[in-house]
Amino acid sequence: MAGLGIDGLASSLETTSIITQLMQLEARPQTLLKTKLTATTSFLADLRSLNTAVAGIATSAKDVGSSASLALFSATASSDAATATARTGASAGSVTFRVQQTAQAQSIVTGAMTKWGSDPAVLTIKGADGTLTEITAASTSLEDVAAAINSAGAGVTATRVASGKAADGTAQYRLQLTAAQTGSAGAFTAYRGAKADVAAGTAPSLLAESGADQVAAARDASIVLWEGSSAEQTLTSSTNTFAEVLGGTDITVAKAATEPVTVTVAQDGNAASAVASGFVAKLSALFGTISVKSKVTPSTNAAGTPIVSAGSFTGDSTVRQLKDALLTAVIDPVEGKSLSTIGISVTRDGSVSFDAAKFGEALKSDPAGTQRMFSAAAARVQEVAEDASDSLDGFLTSKVTGQENAVKSLNENIAAWDLRLAKRKDMLQRQYTAMETAMSSIQSQSNWLASQLAALTPTSN
Repeated sequence: MAGLGIDGLASSLETTSIITQLMQLEARPQTLLKTKLTATTSFLADLRSLNTAVAGIATSAKDVGSSASLALFSATASSDAATATARTGASAGSVTFRVQQTAQAQSIVTGAMTKWGSDPAVLTIKGADGTLTEITAASTSLEDVAAAINSAGAGVTATRVASGKAADGTAQYRLQLTAAQTGSAGAFTAYRGAKADVAAGTAPSLLAESGADQVAAARDASIVLWEGSSAEQTLTSSTNTFAEVLGGTDITVAKAATEPVTVTVAQDGNAASAVASGFVAKLSALFGTISVKSKVTPSTNAAGTPIVSAGSFTGDSTVRQLKDALLTAVIDPVEGKSLSTIGISVTRDGSVSFDAAKFGEALKSDPAGTQRMFSAAAARVQEVAEDASDSLDGFLTSKVTGQENAVKSLNENIAAWDLRLAKRKDMLQRQYTAMETAMSSIQSQSNWLASQLAALTPTSN
């Protein structure tokens, strides 16, 4: 019955419009709840974003708060005969040396052949440490022999190379075997035959065969330190990189040279400044977000009436507590000195700024003191940020949880109102339908009575 059109059935009233207006009045509490839900949901989203940013600040503060976070070094070489790279743990210093030779991988070629000389095709590779690797190819074709060597894990790669034709016109090939590792550590010997034959001394070396030769010998890289002095010393490396000539620095030789090379390791002020600048920039961005979302903006509505729009964080004590604590962590002196002495300052608008030139000067004049001040400030910021954003008991996290519960409660109340309003609307529709039905019945009875009375009245002739 509730779905029937009942407008003006007997009363000529627009009952559908009346019910709609009545339901709008009935729904006013739910409308207020929906408005509050929209505002709470927006506030919750901003709080979650802020909490994530604060957690990021905590992580960043922990990363840069170590006692060596600014101890960054760069290495330079005086010649293109070598390059140098400072690693974590490097320290200032320099060393001079001459590049005697670079590292080289052993490479040999076999004599020309149309196929492997024995079936099955078996050979053995002996590594520099004496390890024997026996290899059996799928067939006597040199392509299969090369494939078997490459998959054997013997520290040697093989390539089949065209080598003209035999007297009968058959295509000939050579195998080029190259050590996977440079230097003496990659040296190898290749034998025709099985491991047992090598152990017995009966397996011939491939280099002993006609037309075979060693293209490149295994060679370590070597540098000469303090050449010409009584302390002269030669260092070798199986690769072109020397890792421990200067602690924490990799020196890679590129070519032999007669002129000495000087490698210098010094503190990298630009890199250290970038660490501090990046940390301050994250704090500044966080303060900027809080400031924007705490702003009160006056304006006028469509009717010209003055109104005030507040940001989602305006007047929120938890957000204010967070900002005040972070600013205090930056403002408070370290060892009796303000952080402004190393280029980190609090601005008038409640943010932080970084002076790279001032920081660089402080780092240059007192690297240890600058490191202590920066690490202490980072540790204080880390403590505040963790207290706020801890996933279990952070005060900002608790605020987020509270707002999540508020959103859940509002949704439940709105859903309950949906049921209540649906029942109310159904009741109104039934009441007005009953009214229209009753009035229609009364009108029918009235019409019948009128007709009966008319029938009883005598007519004039």
